[in-house]
Amino acid sequence: MKLIRFSLPGHTEIHGGILEGTTVRPYAGDLFGDRSLTGESYPLDQVQLHAPLTPSNIIGIGKNFVAEGQAKPPVPDMPILFMKPLSTVVGPNAPIVLPPGIDEIKFESELAVVIGRTASRIRPEQAEEFIFGYTVANDVAALQYFHPEGHWTIGKSFDSFCPLGPAIETSFEYEAARIQATVNGRTMQNSSMDRIIMPIDRMIAYISSFTTLQPGDVILTGTPAGADLVRDGDTVVCTIDGIGSLSNPVQAVR
Repeated sequence: MKLIRFSLPGHTEIHGGILEGTTVRPYAGDLFGDRSLTGESYPLDQVQLHAPLTPSNIIGIGKNFVAEGQAKPPVPDMPILFMKPLSTVVGPNAPIVLPPGIDEIKFESELAVVIGRTASRIRPEQAEEFIFGYTVANDVAALQYFHPEGHWTIGKSFDSFCPLGPAIETSFEYEAARIQATVNGRTMQNSSMDRIIMPIDRMIAYISSFTTLQPGDVILTGTPAGADLVRDGDTVVCTIDGIGSLSNPVQAVR
């Protein structure tokens, strides 16, 4: 099932909906609870899509993929983790805004996991029980703000630096997924999930060992080789077959 959030032309209210092909069917109720269809429907091309949820927290993992042909290192005892503020979240087609005084930023196409149940100190083999679904993320970064001592917080935290969407897919076999990205139509990333270093089940279990995961938490699982710099006027499209494509233009401050 593909779950989305959308608004209608001329209206600011955001609705929840189920995407069936090119038809949007609104529902009443809670994303993580009971939902019932309202009986209405709209063509997809007549609605504005928003990020498919308002996350509770956004947790990212760094340096978690190896390029094709490279040997994988051991799963780290302590992976590189970081948080992104909620103000980084934007939806499909919303601009990624360059920070003032910066000409280029880095895009990173990623599979994002949406947590659906409270999880604390779980085992890897339990992780699947706590996953609500998956969406596409673009983990944008301004490398100019990466601290020389190692922390990435500022560079990952600018407004609009975490596009999410277009939908949350609740039935998805992530092990067979391919993570792709194009810039202005040119393929930049196209990698399978078997290039991941810390698998998703171990990642969720590890994070739950030090912080309680809540429904609505989003985990960014890392980006494969090919992530690169983009500038004003570029358009980045992040795609994961089975979930959809997330397109966002890059804009300088106007």
